This record gives sequence, C-alpha cells and structure tokens, in this order.
Amino acid sequence: MTPLFTGNPGGGVSSVSQSRVYVSFDVDHDRELYERLLAQARGSGFCVSGESEFVSSHDSWTEQARRRIREADQMIVICGEHSDASQGMSAEIRIAQEEKTPYFLLWGRRAEMCTKPVGAKSAEGMYKWTREILEDQVAIALRRARAL
Repeated sequence: MTPLFTGNPGGGVSSVSQSRVYVSFDVDHDRELYERLLAQARGSGFCVSGESEFVSSHDSWTEQARRRIREADQMIVICGEHSDASQGMSAEIRIAQEEKTPYFLLWGRRAEMCTKPVGAKSAEGMYKWTREILEDQVAIALRRARAL
C-alpha cells in the first residue's frame, strides 16, 4: 500500500502531519468507515501508513501487520457493529499492545451499537467520531509517544 501523506491546509507542516497512523477496522463490514477516515485525513494533516487487510496466510499476515503497527506512531481502531467478532482487529489490538503502539477507539457508526474488538481493555472508552476529536486524539498520542 502506498502511504497517504497529507499536508497542513494552512501551508506549513503541523506536528500532527508527522504522525504515521495504522488504521484497524473490520474489513468484512466497515470498509466505508475506513474510506471516510481517509477522506478526513486529507485535510487533517496526519498520514495513514497502514491499514487492516484480509487475512490470507496467517503467519505472513501477522508478520506484515506487526511490522506496519510497529512502524506507526499510533493506531486508530474504527469500531463498528461486528468489531467484537473480527479476528483481524483482535490480532491487531494484541500486536499494538505487545509493540507498545498507542491506540484509541473510534465509535464508527452514530446510529448503531458499536463493539470493541476482543482484547481491548474494558476501561478503554470509544471516542465519538468528529473531526476535532480525531485530530485531538492523534495529536495527544503523538505528544505522548515523543515524551517516551
């Protein structure tokens, strides 16, 4: 996949634009949510460096997902109605935890009950998906990662 790099609409480079984001989502049910995030990324200033893919060969998929998650500054988890049943999302959460890649959960569908992937901690809430919250969470995670 070719990373989507986005610039700051104001002309300069913002601290958010330097954040590489891996996006976890249910590839069987929520591709349009991923597309929505890509559309918002174009004007937000962060870069999507990797995303969920169909699991073909488990070992090679795991190896590739681990590399992409490790190389990302953070992971955005788009939660939909079937996230709790997505084996790929559960594996990505586990990998992010093992690699100490920060992540946050977005409530993907306003009018539907969204679920967390297996492995997400019960204390982790899902953030309402607005442009402001998305950009704030990306910036907060980047600041935390740089402080470490």
